[in-house]
Amino acid sequence: MGKLALYHGSPAELVVPQFGLGEEKHDYGKGFYLTESIDLAREWAVYRPDAANGWVHQYELDTDGLSILDFEGKDVLSWLAELMKHRDAADSKRYRMLSQRFIEEYGISTDGYDVIRGWRANASYFYIAKAFVRDEVDVDILEELLALGGLGIQYCVKTEKAYAHLYEVPGGLQSVNFSQFNEKYNARDIAARENMRKLINSDRNRVIKVFSTLL
Repeated sequence: MGKLALYHGSPAELVVPQFGLGEEKHDYGKGFYLTESIDLAREWAVYRPDAANGWVHQYELDTDGLSILDFEGKDVLSWLAELMKHRDAADSKRYRMLSQRFIEEYGISTDGYDVIRGWRANASYFYIAKAFVRDEVDVDILEELLALGGLGIQYCVKTEKAYAHLYEVPGGLQSVNFSQFNEKYNARDIAARENMRKLINSDRNRVIKVFSTLL
């Protein structure tokens, strides 16, 4: 890959990526999350409904010598299993029991990878995960559902080595107007959910190969 231009949207003007920080309950666990799309970074900077302007920080990631796990090149069930490791799609006893079996069956080890690349499970993507664990979505339409979100791909910097390969671009800091980009964020999410509902409710969703039948 060489050097990648990446962006991080944040409500904070001062951001210092540090190894070991971040939330374990985020998509791929602790790490620093970025995107190749500056417009998506702008939306993520102001997704909170607090009417505050945000910031986009520009970075360069030198991928030479880094081990990168790309979930786009894996089975979509592996991505869902990774999501289940860190985030709860339901709070029922059934889900707690079945999700562990699902992770054991379809999960892949992320140990040894410096960077994880894959979909971002925002509200609309998490809607898919919740519907899937309720046995409402056939696995045959899962990848198409993910494409409907229009959220592109995110990168998660995981290891100390990867952090050492990440550099903030001087002069790359940009202010983000709340009104303009929060509206875009909400419009994207609303459209994604509507398109997802249409596909889930269509005849193409046969509801045969579902969450519980895969175990």
